[in-house]
Amino acid sequence: MPEHVQLTVEDGVGVVRLDRPPVNALNRTVREELAEVAVTLTVRDDVRAVVIHGGPKTFAAGADVRELASASHAEMVARSRRISAGIGALASVPKPTVSAITGYALGGGLEIALSTDRRIAADDAKLGLPEILLGVIPGGGGTQRLARLVGEAAAKDLVYTGRFVGAAEALEMGLVDEVVPAEEVYDRAHAYAAQFAEGPALAYAAAKKAIEGGLDRDLTAGLDLESEVFAELFATEDRTIGMESFLEHGPGKARFTGR
Repeated sequence: MPEHVQLTVEDGVGVVRLDRPPVNALNRTVREELAEVAVTLTVRDDVRAVVIHGGPKTFAAGADVRELASASHAEMVARSRRISAGIGALASVPKPTVSAITGYALGGGLEIALSTDRRIAADDAKLGLPEILLGVIPGGGGTQRLARLVGEAAAKDLVYTGRFVGAAEALEMGLVDEVVPAEEVYDRAHAYAAQFAEGPALAYAAAKKAIEGGLDRDLTAGLDLESEVFAELFATEDRTIGMESFLEHGPGKARFTGR
């Protein structure tokens, strides 16, 4: 049984709960369990969308520094890619994902949030990548996903200074997508995810593949990828259901199967 990463599924929404008190520090066990839960979320047909949260007080306040402090250079050369893969595991889930950010999302905690499709933050949340203050840089995808999200200059500012930003500034720079009162964060994130629970699962996966895959290519290659995954959807049951429903009943009334 997982020790620090819990998964519950209800009405199509998989809820991942980080649970390593007091601040959900990301040790090796947490990273390995995140990788395992990402596989589970991917293969379970009853999961159509995902919410990740750390409870009402703290999303995740970063890596377990005590664990990292004892690592040698040789050990880190061997482990660094596994660390990155664990922290960023939710990026591999081909379903809509949303982070419910309360309290602190720092270092690896912010990197987990960056690996999801949407970030909803409490109005008193604090976010940052303070690794530079330890003499290192973010190693769980922070330098790459942050720059793609907020731009090179803003990413360099956050990484170079290690400073924390409040929810309002995070919203302004595009680091988070919504800011709500702290007591509403989880419910808002769950509601956002729930709207996809009965939607066309294969189309969501295709959209995610096209958008994210296109960001790593030039425009011509991105358009080729879009055409490829667009055509693939014409082999799905949901495409037939969606188009027939539209012709008979108008938009927004299709009952999709996820096949």
